[in-house]
Amino acid sequence: MKEKYIELLLKGCLKMKASTPLLINYNKINKDFVNKLVEYANQIGVKDIYLDENDSYYIHDLLNELSLQEIKTHKAFDCRVWDEYAKKDAAFLMLESEIPNLMSDIPAEKVEAAAAAKRDSKPIYKERQLKSEIAWCIACIPNEEWAKDLFPEHKDPIKKFWHVIEKICMLDDDDPIKSWKDFLQSQKKMQTKLNSLKIKKLHYTNDLGTDLEICLSDQALWENASSGKWIVNMPSYEVFTTPIYNKTNGIVYSSKPLIYNGQVIDKFYLKFENGKVIEHKAQKGNEILQEIIKGDGMSAYLGEAALVNYDSPISNTGLVFKSTLIDENASCHLALGSGFIECVQGGNDMSKTELKKLGVNDSKNHVDFMIGTKDLKIEAETDNGNVIIMENGNIVL
Repeated sequence: MKEKYIELLLKGCLKMKASTPLLINYNKINKDFVNKLVEYANQIGVKDIYLDENDSYYIHDLLNELSLQEIKTHKAFDCRVWDEYAKKDAAFLMLESEIPNLMSDIPAEKVEAAAAAKRDSKPIYKERQLKSEIAWCIACIPNEEWAKDLFPEHKDPIKKFWHVIEKICMLDDDDPIKSWKDFLQSQKKMQTKLNSLKIKKLHYTNDLGTDLEICLSDQALWENASSGKWIVNMPSYEVFTTPIYNKTNGIVYSSKPLIYNGQVIDKFYLKFENGKVIEHKAQKGNEILQEIIKGDGMSAYLGEAALVNYDSPISNTGLVFKSTLIDENASCHLALGSGFIECVQGGNDMSKTELKKLGVNDSKNHVDFMIGTKDLKIEAETDNGNVIIMENGNIVL
């Protein structure tokens, strides 16, 4: 199964060629898996491989010791090598592996400072990623601590976790690459339907108290995680668009915990006025939520609205994975921060000024949070009247 996963990631998601350099970002606890991945990459002819290894336990201790100013300049948060590889048209594989509650005792401002230092040290990578000029993919890899947290009563939690990964990533199919190609083709049909509606406004409601209106520009496009040449998230069950950043009004409640750089934010709401978060409250992690919203000035505005069926493979596991990558693909979600250039007609050829006029949020941050529920309803306002596009948590087009 792990061999099929590696093949899916390198050949199915990144479309690796022998001539393409590869940067792998991963947690030290997954070194054995990465060794297998490198071996496979070598077999298909990939020679230039950079291993960007992180040690979550070391980072925890470092954040505990360093001052805010020291964090901003420490080499542990320096990602300039990403820019070097972006210049070489490399492919980027980010392997996420959560260690639940590890950062719970670290002050929120230190966690955000470390995240900002990483973001700010790789501007070329970020620009090329946003323009879909380089291949990239984010995928999850189980580890013992994460598995024990998800399956505390299971006699072999890591085996159980890998079995779940097998299901939600279609690794139990004879040909996972073909299965994902077929599924994403069906997603494109959904995109076509949504784009044909020329939606002007989305109205979200559910029993949690969500009552939110989001406006879209007349040049907005719906996309999925393979709308470029690559599958950028594995797994991925969403279709998404970019709203007009300053035309969101109302209130929205989270439906799942948000894990942000190892810290948990749970049971929260955001209240918007003219696009900006003007009020928020989280029962857990309110301080880190405040840091996200404060961000770079544009982090208080939305950059993404994504649709995911409640009746879908990840959601049907009944698990909260405490990983944004997996949980966002089990639930409708929104994102604070940067919008997507590809979600605007001709966006890749526009200047930042032109994109801003269309309402595309330009922020260094992009933080997804889950809002989908079994009773979520979304009504779309179009030139031809209102259309219900989601009812009882599922797309009904």
